[in-house]
Amino acid sequence: MADSLSSGLGEEKEKEKEDREWNRKTAKTERNKEKDGLTETLSTNDKNGGSMGKKRNLSDLSLVRFITTELTRGYFLEHNEAKYTERRERVYTCLRIPKELEKLMTFGFFLCLDAFLYVFTLLPLRVILALLRLLTLPCCGLGGSRLLQPAQVCDVLKGFIMVLCYSMMSYVDYSMMYHLIRGQSVIKLYIIYNMLEVADRLFSSFGQDILDALYWTATEPKEKKRAHIGVIPHFLMAVLYVFLHAILIMVQATTLNVAFNSHNKSLLTIMMSNNFVEIKGSVFKKFEKNNLFQMSNSDIKERFTNYILLLIVCLRNMEQFSWNPDHLWVLFPDVVMVIASEVAVDVVKHAFITKFNDISADVYGEYRASLAFDLVSSRQKNAYTDYSDSVSRRMGFIPLPLALLLIRVVTSSVKIQGSLSFMCVLLFYLGMITLKVLNSIVLLGRSCVFVKEANMEEKLFDPPPSAVSSRVNSRAHRTKHVHIVPQQEQTADKGGISLASHLTQTANTAESTAPTLPKSDSDTFLTTPDDEDDDKIINVDTGLEGGLEHRTQKKDLLEIDRFTICGNRID
Repeated sequence: MADSLSSGLGEEKEKEKEDREWNRKTAKTERNKEKDGLTETLSTNDKNGGSMGKKRNLSDLSLVRFITTELTRGYFLEHNEAKYTERRERVYTCLRIPKELEKLMTFGFFLCLDAFLYVFTLLPLRVILALLRLLTLPCCGLGGSRLLQPAQVCDVLKGFIMVLCYSMMSYVDYSMMYHLIRGQSVIKLYIIYNMLEVADRLFSSFGQDILDALYWTATEPKEKKRAHIGVIPHFLMAVLYVFLHAILIMVQATTLNVAFNSHNKSLLTIMMSNNFVEIKGSVFKKFEKNNLFQMSNSDIKERFTNYILLLIVCLRNMEQFSWNPDHLWVLFPDVVMVIASEVAVDVVKHAFITKFNDISADVYGEYRASLAFDLVSSRQKNAYTDYSDSVSRRMGFIPLPLALLLIRVVTSSVKIQGSLSFMCVLLFYLGMITLKVLNSIVLLGRSCVFVKEANMEEKLFDPPPSAVSSRVNSRAHRTKHVHIVPQQEQTADKGGISLASHLTQTANTAESTAPTLPKSDSDTFLTTPDDEDDDKIINVDTGLEGGLEHRTQKKDLLEIDRFTICGNRID
């Protein structure tokens, strides 16, 4: 009996243990369900609670509960407030780009128009005044050391270049060129048009250097050592350049005219679609503020050139239809399509470039202030360049070839006969002078406002850069970058000067020889820090890199006077 009682008590204890274990597992399962919404499968050996656990697991993992969880699941955007605020600012920047870009484009368009009208209006008058000074010089006597002032010499050279190139252009048959181009296939014309665009940029890049070399060679002080080939070779090079560039623009205008007059308009559509290829080539590249400034100048020049090409096409077509005004409305849709595609491509391109490179839309105000600074500085007494030349250097827009082609087209399209026609031409010339003067006054006033808003007045009183100072600065820049270790080792007896201290002394010595220019707060406003890796000092003898590093110099927007997209380099 004692054995049976002990065995019975043992079984009851085992059952109590099993019950406690089952209760513990059930409580644990409930807690996990409250935390995660997940259940654990109970042991299959549990005879009393196994079936109940399986039923609960199946009910918790049902499809209805999953769908309910997905429909009622929530999240809080304020947990990542910085990221979403940045995304919203990017959207606002993209929305501001069209307005800010068109402000810059409009200002740049009138700058190009001012330089373009200068060739037709004030340049002939200045040439006449310079020639009158030469003719009256024997009577009045030599009042100074120069026969003509440097600006007058440049004006006379421009006038002679225009006259010689116009006489050469008179032998070019526009009609023969038109029919020669029209006989080509559509694909060939498309390739030709693309080649002409590239050639135009290359000519614009190198042409201003040729003209600047001619102006400096003709006006260089005589006491300096002769380091050039002579004025006449430079003059012949300039005449050849202007003539070839004018021929290139004429072929470009003729190709566009063929596209306008094609029956199915397929060539015009292909040429307009070529603008959108420009988005692919520029949007996915890294751009700094200075690179974007160069691209903006390129777009201003390209848009103004396209407007002049469209004007030439309209003149040629109106001449063929005896100046019938009804034909102008036939050309109007195609002209609007060309202009609209150009504007759309520029807006989309700049919007995504600023988005991908985290550039603010306010940068276009800086670009506008920089262009305004060029205009204001060219009006000062100590100006070292003409305004039209500064526009040419800044934007790559050279008005001489384009003006020469427009004169050639107008003289061949419009026949002047009788005194009434001469009176109309005189009135038209006076109207152009009036437009030029009004445009210059408005531009000068707006430019002064932009310069004041950018706090750039102090830079107007900086002395112009000279060749000596630029050489000294370049030498100092090279000394900072590379230092050649001498062959002999520096011993501790001679001072123990390290590479770092020697480099610092050399750089300081070079910097002290360079003239210091006054700086203003606008230097920091118009400069962009270079985020690239710092340059390292290389030991020439060992080929090893030293441990010293320094940051590259900042590039001021006012120092960018090259159309670098054409292939020029900024030093």
